[in-house]
Amino acid sequence: MKKVFLTLTTILAVGFLTMATAQIKTPAPSPGAKITQTVGLTDITVEYSRPSMKGRTIFGGLVPYGEMWRTGANKNTMVTFSAPVNISGKDLKAGTYSLFTVPGQTEWEIIFYTDTENWGTPEKWDAAKEAVRFKAKAEKIDFGIESFMIDLGDLTNDGCVVGIGWEKTWVSFPIKLTTDEVVAASIKKTMAGPSADDYYSAGRYYFESGKDLKQAYEWLHKSNEMDTKFWKLRQESLVLAAMGKHKEAIATAEKSKAMAVEAGNKDYERMNTESISEWKKKM
Repeated sequence: MKKVFLTLTTILAVGFLTMATAQIKTPAPSPGAKITQTVGLTDITVEYSRPSMKGRTIFGGLVPYGEMWRTGANKNTMVTFSAPVNISGKDLKAGTYSLFTVPGQTEWEIIFYTDTENWGTPEKWDAAKEAVRFKAKAEKIDFGIESFMIDLGDLTNDGCVVGIGWEKTWVSFPIKLTTDEVVAASIKKTMAGPSADDYYSAGRYYFESGKDLKQAYEWLHKSNEMDTKFWKLRQESLVLAAMGKHKEAIATAEKSKAMAVEAGNKDYERMNTESISEWKKKM
């Protein structure tokens, strides 16, 4: 019995020690890194892990030539674009991509992959998930880079250069942005004046906030002149009714109702019917 008790005590002690040990934090062999760089009007974020050389031969050794590499350590490296970009002549939508590479002695293959839920490289590679694949020159540099790094440099309004470096190897490639097109479109829109939706939003805000009803009506009426919609006519009729102009409110509500019926929107048909009935009683 004593032996059993000692054994049980030992098991509990070991279990407790294991739990205590599991709570001890130690430095990660390949610490995580996250960089976000605004380039023009686009935010580019890179999340990756940074292994170190530690006296090892990296390319052609730890990282074999000609084989798919996660481009870092641990979970696959991820690159996020807040706006569309162009890489190697191919357009990429805004979003997050995994970055994989196939290192070679004089050039690398660079792959942006749409599946980001991998620990390392995918067990089964799916070529259909390649957003873009291209080649980039691998250069030898005079100094060693101890910890793997990814850099975003050579910043301009219209692009940047992604640099990948480790040991005495440096690989880089450009990313082009649509900054000029975005700015030009913004300038054109601003110089053309407020849109129908701008007038609608402003008029609705003024009405719902209890501000100047006359101004709210002018903006809503302007919106409907530019682009008539049954929900905007509904809002205009509510402002007219609040101003005590029930005859005009009913006429506007009738137009809204007719358009709602045509669109098959039962809610607006019902709301307009109820309002028209209510306003007729006040005339």
